[in-house]
Amino acid sequence: MSNATIAERIAFIGLGHMGGPMAANLVKNGYAVAAFDLSEPALVAARAAGVTVAPSAAAAVEGASVVISMLPASKHVEALFLGEDGLGGLLARIAAGALVIDCSTIAPASAQRVAQTAQARGLAMIDAPVSGGTAGAAAGTLTFIVGGEAAALERARPVLAAMGKNIFHMGASGAGQVAKLCNNMALGVIMAVTGEALALGVSHGLDPQALSAMMAVSTGRSWATEVCNPWPGVKPEAPASRGYTGGFGSDLMLKDLGLAVEAALQVGAAVPLGELARNLYALNGRAGRGGLDFSSVQQLLTKS
Repeated sequence: MSNATIAERIAFIGLGHMGGPMAANLVKNGYAVAAFDLSEPALVAARAAGVTVAPSAAAAVEGASVVISMLPASKHVEALFLGEDGLGGLLARIAAGALVIDCSTIAPASAQRVAQTAQARGLAMIDAPVSGGTAGAAAGTLTFIVGGEAAALERARPVLAAMGKNIFHMGASGAGQVAKLCNNMALGVIMAVTGEALALGVSHGLDPQALSAMMAVSTGRSWATEVCNPWPGVKPEAPASRGYTGGFGSDLMLKDLGLAVEAALQVGAAVPLGELARNLYALNGRAGRGGLDFSSVQQLLTKS
């Protein structure tokens, strides 16, 4: 990581479990970062990491050449950039010629709507949702899944490289969101069925650690068996081993699966397992686990 200050000034909006570490990594790599979040604890943590805390989103973008957002859902991104009336949002306050990078996971149509307005205001914009979870955000090893013009991506590449190690250009505006939803739909299904398989084995008296170790080097291997194992105690570093705290929220997975189903409806695609997984995560939320890591979906099948 570089200690030299880079001339480009970055505004960062959204300092949650993902955005906070991402902004911190930008500072570690020499960028001057001004950031804003509605959460006071998030601002305190950002300040401790060397991020300049701004009193508002509008103040954060003053003089910024790059604006990054990491927000929970489509409605938050549209409200931030377009405003409640679609006319008076943050895009009206960002200097012409600046680059906007939205790292949120939102509906492709929302990404396209914001990008079109940005372009009309003389701003380049890419949608760049991420994969890699909170651990990847902290380690600076995220994967960025990008939609937008190639020239805008090339301009963004050094900034993205300060926060991650993989960058994939999927196509025009909104394509990054489509690809991210495909990935998360697969992840949601895989996590649910991994929890189901482990519960079945344990019900027959198998040791979940031994069963997971076997699956991790067999044809049932996945990120769910090797990294974010849903059974408590199998992987000490996994959310399941700390009461399912941290990680990627079950309600966020539910949101992404809902977006994937909506995207399928738009083009007449069939996603039967995606729809089933969406229902499972909805049940998990109704059981009171929406704020826990999405691997807690396995608790639908066991009392562990």
